[in-house]
Amino acid sequence: MGAIAHENWPIETWRPGVETRMLISALNGASGLCLFEQWIAPGAGAPTHSHPVEEVLTVVAGQAEMWIDDERFLLTAHQSLIVPKRRRHGFANVGDETLHIRAVLASAAFEASFDGAAQATRRWASASMRG
Repeated sequence: MGAIAHENWPIETWRPGVETRMLISALNGASGLCLFEQWIAPGAGAPTHSHPVEEVLTVVAGQAEMWIDDERFLLTAHQSLIVPKRRRHGFANVGDETLHIRAVLASAAFEASFDGAAQATRRWASASMRG
């Protein structure tokens, strides 16, 4: 399989104020997890959603308010939050600088169900995972 050069993978605008780069997924050989990073502008974030698998959110730089259900947490650089599978959660950049986070999901594809959305979002799956 060999080394994976992260800079070769594109940075995508996921929603206004949020840029995402998938580092590891089914697209480059993973079978049981995905790893991605995001850069979030002040005031932006991820709306409340859930995943069918466990997730770990790690703040690399900046300050984030994160929540799981009704419980809120303030995280800064070098802190992580473990989100159990199927739990409603989200985060927002509450600082004045760009928030940089890394996230790991226990699936080789990203799948999320956002509050108010008609169907789940699924990204970075290999052709064989898409059915």
